[in-house]
Amino acid sequence: MSQAPDRDTYPIKDLEELGRRARNVLAANDLGTMVTAAPNLYPHMWSWDAAFVAAGLSTVSVERALRELDYLLAAQWKSGMIPHIVFSDVPGYFPDIERWGTRGASPEGVQSSGICQPPVHATMLRRIVERATAAGGEDARLADEFTRRTLPGWIDWHAWLRRARGGDGSGLLTIYHGWESGMDNSPRFDGPYSRVNPGKMEPFVRTDTQKVKDHSQRPSDEEYSRYLWLVQQMADVRFDDERLPRVMAFQVKDVFMSAIYAAANEDLAVLAEQFGLPEEAPRLREWAREFRDGVDATVDGRTGLARDRDVLTGEWIGPPTMAGFAPLISTNDQALLDRQLEVFEGPDWTGDPRLAFPLPASTSTTYEGLKPRQYWRGPVWPVMNWYLAHCLRRRGDEKRYRRLREASLAQLMEGHFGEYYEPFTGEPLGSMDQSWTAAVALEWLADPENG
Repeated sequence: MSQAPDRDTYPIKDLEELGRRARNVLAANDLGTMVTAAPNLYPHMWSWDAAFVAAGLSTVSVERALRELDYLLAAQWKSGMIPHIVFSDVPGYFPDIERWGTRGASPEGVQSSGICQPPVHATMLRRIVERATAAGGEDARLADEFTRRTLPGWIDWHAWLRRARGGDGSGLLTIYHGWESGMDNSPRFDGPYSRVNPGKMEPFVRTDTQKVKDHSQRPSDEEYSRYLWLVQQMADVRFDDERLPRVMAFQVKDVFMSAIYAAANEDLAVLAEQFGLPEEAPRLREWAREFRDGVDATVDGRTGLARDRDVLTGEWIGPPTMAGFAPLISTNDQALLDRQLEVFEGPDWTGDPRLAFPLPASTSTTYEGLKPRQYWRGPVWPVMNWYLAHCLRRRGDEKRYRRLREASLAQLMEGHFGEYYEPFTGEPLGSMDQSWTAAVALEWLADPENG
């Protein structure tokens, strides 16, 4: 396993060196079966991390990229859910498999958590397939074989999300834990979390605060107790999809995850048409339309930002976080897209002159609750910069893609491949040598002229 790099050896001198260092990070974090999310702090496979990591790996080896997705898909539950963590044999992470209580629910021989994460997989698989097809030869053959073989599993995953989390006609997916959003402690969840009152549960000792010494970068113990109470609530009903709505103290319609789902359904429909399941495409496109419309309907006319909704209170959730830009991922409404881009490039976001780089912070830089060093409460996340730029490029917006690429590469040249970055100073924070940060660096560097 790699260690956090010596800061005296940085910054990186040129893009060629950046690419070499990024490839080294992925190689150092590779256990053979999986690329762990990061050395030391995250020694397992995370679902949406793995999708981005696979895309980055495909710039080096299509075969290794597909093997990463294969390993994740092998952890899929019978219900169709793809769990948010697939545990490796590396000890020292909390909450571990015992705390999750998923033995018997996960596939035989697999140790996993009992919740999901945003479904970016079909979008990243389509990207890998396009890259492999353009390369031709063995890469194209491997991508063809893999996609035909695994398409039913990806479709089952999307069907589970529609059935278990989005079957109420709202066009929005429900999450039962902030961890499912991928944006664990975002201010968007403060209201719903404030109504989670932990009952009696086993004591816990966190490992993340032992490894990230500056505790201001991590969620508080009070937050963590709520996180663990929700895990216990799910485990108490054996993660039963039908029982969860009746017992969970946290239930949120996640607008950002819903937009990802809408876009991923379009991508999966394209793959279904190309690789032998064309009869599935109409259903996938109908889900895409349903959730695209659901996301558009959440937009606050005053702020121009999309909003989550607290299922238990019926209230809209209003803090200005990057989830508000969900329509950039999925909308077909040009007027809404234009309004979103105006806000995105305005003084509360990437147009703030105080920023080290013109990149979106996880929370508006003018928000009174901004915490620029704490996880999803203010830092800039390289993986989100690339994902949003990818979505804009798919729309043909090469100009904005270029601007985000230039700023993102400038940010990464400091060389640590941080999990996230302080927006005003550019300081790397959280875990260093983060796999998905290295992966998107390779994505930025690949095909610089053509999408």
